Amino acid sequence: MKSRIPGADEFTSRPVPREELLRQISPELPLHQVDDEQAGHVDALTYEVVRHRLWAITQEMGETLRRMSGSHVVTESNDFNFSICDELGEQVQVGSYNIGLIGSMDLAIVWTLRNRSDNPGIAEGDMFLCNDPWIGGGLHQNDAAILAPIFHDGKLFGWTTAIAHQVDLGGPQPGSFSPSARDVFGEAVPTPPLKVVRGGVLQRDVADAWVRRSRLPHLVGLDLRAKIAANKNAAEQILRLITKYGADTVKIVMRRMMDDAERRLRAKLETLPDGTWTAVGYQEQSQTGDRGLHQIKVAMTKEADRLVFDFRGTAEQTGVINCPYPGLRAGIVFTMLPLLAGDIPWAAGGLMRCFEIITDEDTITNASFPAAVGKGPFGPAWGSGNLVAEVLAKMLDAEPDHRSDVQSICNGTTDLCVVSGVDVRGGGSKGFVSPVFDVMAGGYGAQVYHDGVDTGGRLIIPAARAPDVEMTEYLYPLVAVWRREQIDSGGPGRQRGGMSGSVCYVQHPDQKGTMSLVVSGTGKVVNQNVGLAGGYPGNSQLDLVVRGVNEPQLAQAVTIPAHLGELGGDIEVLPCEGESDLGPGDALYLHWQSGGGYGDPLLRLAENVRDDVRQARVSADAARAVYGVVLRYDGEVDVTATDETRDKLRRRRASGAGVSGTQLTPIGAPNLAEVRRLDDNLGVVDSPDGGTVVCVHCSTRIGPLAGNGFVAGLARRDSFPAEAGPHIWHDPSEYVDAEVVFRQLYCPGCLTAAHSRVVPVDHPLPEDDYRSWA
Repeated sequence: MKSRIPGADEFTSRPVPREELLRQISPELPLHQVDDEQAGHVDALTYEVVRHRLWAITQEMGETLRRMSGSHVVTESNDFNFSICDELGEQVQVGSYNIGLIGSMDLAIVWTLRNRSDNPGIAEGDMFLCNDPWIGGGLHQNDAAILAPIFHDGKLFGWTTAIAHQVDLGGPQPGSFSPSARDVFGEAVPTPPLKVVRGGVLQRDVADAWVRRSRLPHLVGLDLRAKIAANKNAAEQILRLITKYGADTVKIVMRRMMDDAERRLRAKLETLPDGTWTAVGYQEQSQTGDRGLHQIKVAMTKEADRLVFDFRGTAEQTGVINCPYPGLRAGIVFTMLPLLAGDIPWAAGGLMRCFEIITDEDTITNASFPAAVGKGPFGPAWGSGNLVAEVLAKMLDAEPDHRSDVQSICNGTTDLCVVSGVDVRGGGSKGFVSPVFDVMAGGYGAQVYHDGVDTGGRLIIPAARAPDVEMTEYLYPLVAVWRREQIDSGGPGRQRGGMSGSVCYVQHPDQKGTMSLVVSGTGKVVNQNVGLAGGYPGNSQLDLVVRGVNEPQLAQAVTIPAHLGELGGDIEVLPCEGESDLGPGDALYLHWQSGGGYGDPLLRLAENVRDDVRQARVSADAARAVYGVVLRYDGEVDVTATDETRDKLRRRRASGAGVSGTQLTPIGAPNLAEVRRLDDNLGVVDSPDGGTVVCVHCSTRIGPLAGNGFVAGLARRDSFPAEAGPHIWHDPSEYVDAEVVFRQLYCPGCLTAAHSRVVPVDHPLPEDDYRSWA
């Protein structure tokens, strides 16, 4: 075969039809396949035994990696995952760790089959190393995957994959994230699949080149070997399964697992209403020095048993806030699996057959080489996932049998802060790089019938863990002044969003010199953790360095500081994307994101607000100002004062929305027998023109359903962002130039909030059909 010089477009991955892929695989690579007629020839008992064994193998892969890894990313935070795939890369079973990391592993296998099967070849005992976000072996360069083919009787039977976040893989900044990068050449190097194991033997030249790029080669090398071991262990167990039940039987089970997952998801979709729902979100500050907002737009169309996600209209690629196509696909997958397929076994290959993606090239959600993509997973990929969660919730909310599955957005995104320097404790001198993983303890979004889970973790990492503080202090020269749940952080609503937390670190007393900080966060101005059905967003993400603190955190301390004010010093607000430092007299404060609320907070039961205050989830001030609940000196609800306060808050809404406050319709219990709900507040009654939208709280007729005509009938009020509550950052100009408002739409009769969002003032109003109005 002639040699060729590959172009950038050849290092990209997309779904490929099965027939086309088979034509592109080298004829020298024999495949183990079963035909459709064989697929039904396995009894139910055998199917269940083999299926559960494959699930157990993926979990055992996790235990293998955790036991061997020396990285606290793996051992403490579970930022890794695994999959078992068929011969063409379709994922039969995935783990319950970071499901974002397996959202594109099949694409990486497909690329490897197309581009490596002839040269250097794919043979028994081989494994491939990849961290190329355009190919799919990781969502950004810090995600490194090992792809391992499994052979039986000389034929390629299937694949296993192991992937984990690596603390550092080179690039200009410790931790390999560069907020000022202009393109991928200013970041860690992406590596397409390389044969790192050949015939069961680790290729030392490839392994040495791999770890040479890192500031922490010992950790990267150990994780490399741990992933190889996890794959090897899985292959041995799958081959034992084949020995017991036969290769055809195991393959038939694998195919049926994917087919069953597809069938069950399609059946669920059939029970949901057809239509189109849209959502718009933003990424803040594309790189160091930028002060802009960059739009992501999605329109989800559901027809019969299929979903189409259309991202056209999303902003062009810019700065470091880009992800290639595999990252966009992963954002959909890590949202769909827990929210829409939570009751379906995660045979991801089958589930991914149920949706299609439409997207423009050269955008922040489908970036072309050589865009900077280091922020891909926790920037536009996660941002896209939030919007997918939003449109899925709107669809589910419109179907009574599925309202219990509705959930507001969970903890918007991660809060990246990488601390690095030289650890001199005990007279030594050792370099360290430490992402602050306390931020794993995010708040979950509120549901129709339940509050969100406080500091419950991350939706995209079902097995997420915040690291043990003592372990962080043992590994790195940091001392935790506090790590705690943060009062008032959960998004207010009829059901409250789960609280987030904050952490405050200072240098260890024996530490000398200055540590470096690299920070990246979204949702500091325009919230990512939005509420639904009038529920308010969760807290603004906030990162600070307090300069010249007093010394309550050192050996002389006798009390724990209650808040930032007790630290003393001067506050430096860290940007969305940037760098700073942490000196011996400074404190680092991170407040990550909570879950959004559901429903108007003025409809929350006063007794629930009272309990929130007692349990330090909501402050007494926020109880009065946001929920309208007044407590007596004994902590019980003052019913009369609460009724008066809630009435005043509604009248304030009326004055700002141009509605007469003297004619407010009382909230009651109207007859809803003939009303088809849209969400917590709005419903539709049949009418000759296609339906009329009404308020389910006061029966006010708002406007025609057709063409979103009722939107014009909703009262609208724009106010300062801080009116959303004490958890919202008060000064957007600290970060962006755009004017930002707290926008609410209300029922014009009773002034119940139907939509509450912190957005730029030019945020588009709904313009598609009724299901996209919010």
